[in-house]
Amino acid sequence: MSCAENTNAIPGDPLDALDDAVAAAAFRRLVRHLRHRHDAQNIDLMGLSGFCRNCLADWIREAGAPYDKEGAREVIHGMPSAEWKARFHVEATPEQLARMAESMARNAPGH
Repeated sequence: MSCAENTNAIPGDPLDALDDAVAAAAFRRLVRHLRHRHDAQNIDLMGLSGFCRNCLADWIREAGAPYDKEGAREVIHGMPSAEWKARFHVEATPEQLARMAESMARNAPGH
C-alpha cells in the first residue's frame, strides 16, 4: 500500500471544518520544518508514520497543484530532488526497510 491510497478520512471529522487558510499555514510550517530537518530521512519518516516528503509531493499534486512529479518534489524539498538526494540522502539499512514495510501495512484501511 502506498501513502496515497488511504486518506483515513471519516465523516464529520473536525479537521474538515478547519479554515483552509489555517490548514495551509500549518502545512507550510510542516514542510518548512522538514526542509530544515533534512536529517530526518524519508525512510525514517516512512518507518514511523507511513509517509514522507515524496508523499507530500504526491498529495499536493492529487489536490490539484499544477506540477509534474519532479516539480512537486522540488516544492516540498525546497530544491530539485536530485540535489536534495545528493546532499542529504543516506542509503537505507535492512532494518529501516523492514520498519517501513511494517509501517506501510498499517496505512491500510481498517488497520
